[in-house]
Amino acid sequence: MGVSGRAKWPFRGSYCSFVVSKSSVGNFAQALIAVVAGNAVYFLLMPYLPPLARHAPMRLDLGTVVDFWICLVFFGITKTIAGRKRPSAKR
Repeated sequence: MGVSGRAKWPFRGSYCSFVVSKSSVGNFAQALIAVVAGNAVYFLLMPYLPPLARHAPMRLDLGTVVDFWICLVFFGITKTIAGRKRPSAKR
């Protein structure tokens, strides 16, 4: 079962339907939690990181890689926690 709704097509005045599955909403929520938590941890740790690992605005640098890695770790943690809460399917 998914979440359905109707969105108005902006140019024609007609309507189109869209369906979002619960798993997509769950994945989005887990990714959002991971990015917010990962960035919060990175920005709290940033003053203590070596200058090379600090992110400079509007640049792709090692700080961006470190931030991405922290977010990836948090994403793995959220997926692990979500997997443990879900009952396993018996085959």
